[in-house]
Amino acid sequence: MNAKSSNGTAPMAAAARAAHLVVDRPPLIFSDPLAKLPLGSEAGELLGHHRLHGDQPVLAAARAQTISRSRYAEDRALRAFDSGIRQCVVLGAGLDTFAHRSGSAEHVRFFEVDRPDAQRTKRERPAAAGIPVPGRVTYVPLDFERDAPAEGLHAHGFDDAEPSVVLWLGVSMYCSPRKCVTPPPSSTSTPSRSSPPSRASRGGRSSRRAALPLCSDCGFDVVESVRQHEMLDAALWDRQDALAPIDLSRVVHARVRGQRSEHHAGPCPARKGWAP
Repeated sequence: MNAKSSNGTAPMAAAARAAHLVVDRPPLIFSDPLAKLPLGSEAGELLGHHRLHGDQPVLAAARAQTISRSRYAEDRALRAFDSGIRQCVVLGAGLDTFAHRSGSAEHVRFFEVDRPDAQRTKRERPAAAGIPVPGRVTYVPLDFERDAPAEGLHAHGFDDAEPSVVLWLGVSMYCSPRKCVTPPPSSTSTPSRSSPPSRASRGGRSSRRAALPLCSDCGFDVVESVRQHEMLDAALWDRQDALAPIDLSRVVHARVRGQRSEHHAGPCPARKGWAP
């Protein structure tokens, strides 16, 4: 499977984020009240599937994976913004709404990177739903297996002299490992989804072995590499619904070697309009 396949997963990821608010019981892991709007005409079918089959183990596992990795990554991005970072790159942005709802676009410049066809959908559907694009959001069209993100970002105004936070979720498993081009060199924090399910399904150790050497080879120091149950406060997994952590993948939080990280690990405080 190549990078083109990841475009088809964007509506499913958005549906999982939206469905969490209507299918699962408190405590909420992640709150994205805008998630269903970019789905357009697909919203009814996709959300209806979660409503009818939300307790089905595979569907519940997919939902748990999507919302837990988003919560983990956005926690750390918001903490980076609090520490003064003013650039955020979202690789494989799909139908992500972080820039729209985080409240950070007033002082952080967002660069959303994805294939041109995926970006057309991303731009048309929110506009049709009446969601304005924040003024500090820039769309950077490119193909990860053919184009260098650094070149595309520079062409759209990215300043590599400034520290940045990079979010890369649900993309790497669709790319040939050595064809994935590393994020921009000034990145101070890169929460990223690692390891294809085929590797991770053999256990947590294989997932870790696959992710960490790749990070090191690409010039990153790993801050932490966590399994799904480690992404969140333990209380959020004390549940009365079908959501439960599984060990199909890891999220790696890393920074460019030699760069200092000003933010720290731990739960991020709830913010109005973002997290429960």
